[in-house]
Amino acid sequence: MVSERSLAVLRAIVQDYVESREPVGSKTIVERHQFGVSAATIRNDMALLEEEELIAAPHTSSGRIPTDKGYRVFVDQLTDIRPLSATQRHAIETFLGESNDLDELLGRTVRLVSQLTRQLAVVQYPSFARARVRHVELVSLAPTRVLCILISDSGQVEQRLAELDQPADESTLARLRDRLNEVAAGLTMADAATALSAETEHADRAHAEVLHTLAATLADQAKITRADRLVVAGAANLVRTEQDFAGNILGVMEAIEEQVVILRLFGEMAADEGIAVRIGRENAAFGLGDTSVVSTSFAVPGRDVSRLGIVGPTRMDYSQGMAAVRAVARYLSRTLGEN
Repeated sequence: MVSERSLAVLRAIVQDYVESREPVGSKTIVERHQFGVSAATIRNDMALLEEEELIAAPHTSSGRIPTDKGYRVFVDQLTDIRPLSATQRHAIETFLGESNDLDELLGRTVRLVSQLTRQLAVVQYPSFARARVRHVELVSLAPTRVLCILISDSGQVEQRLAELDQPADESTLARLRDRLNEVAAGLTMADAATALSAETEHADRAHAEVLHTLAATLADQAKITRADRLVVAGAANLVRTEQDFAGNILGVMEAIEEQVVILRLFGEMAADEGIAVRIGRENAAFGLGDTSVVSTSFAVPGRDVSRLGIVGPTRMDYSQGMAAVRAVARYLSRTLGEN
């Protein structure tokens, strides 16, 4: 049975090792932390932690470092996730608030999370199987060329060019635009595609090509499963921590490049409510036994829940990483909900 003081010693070892990458000894703990006991007493606590396989000695006569099991206990005991500073929260709102659509928003998201945590950041594209049409816009580029713009209810924008058999003036396009929005707005992509295809059968020749092009765009969008795609940023952060990996970091990079690996892992982590953390050997089945993964979900109206997370060595600042992932995910859910 590990005592409260022994758990406090474990927290000190984790915090000091994450900061310094150096094994932590009893003398260092006494000097840096206010336990009010002797180094000999701390050594007894460390011996108990070692018996419980929560810490280990990497070398003979060295200090101790956390094991995967030790990190797990540390994270499970982490009742207070250190909140982000006001400056960091402002940076999230400012940087992500400049995004014009979902693609840009998710790209900015992983870059920001990578900078905040100094880890590799990944975000899962939301599934568009239930996406709904918010608005259809038609822009004349030439007398017989029209840009068909489809905007979904989360800001996703799809564009296609329609080449017309005969010229269409602005008044014609305006009437057609109104009709398209009347027919498609509020419907799912699949239903809108069906409705517009039906409209095509009754449209005059000047309108038929536009309707056909837009219906094809909607049908294509309905088939896209963006949940099978990740946006990744911060690979350089992994490279900088190469010495924290027992094996070859190339194996980790290859597993991440095979996006299906992370998607499968995210799928398992989705069962955990709130912030989910997988540590070291808990990820071995995915070829990521030397890594820790922190992730949480964010909601997109009308879509499946998606996940945002970080991947890094087990020697990571879990409190900071969990706080950053949680804060950014909440911003995403709030922003996408408003849009």
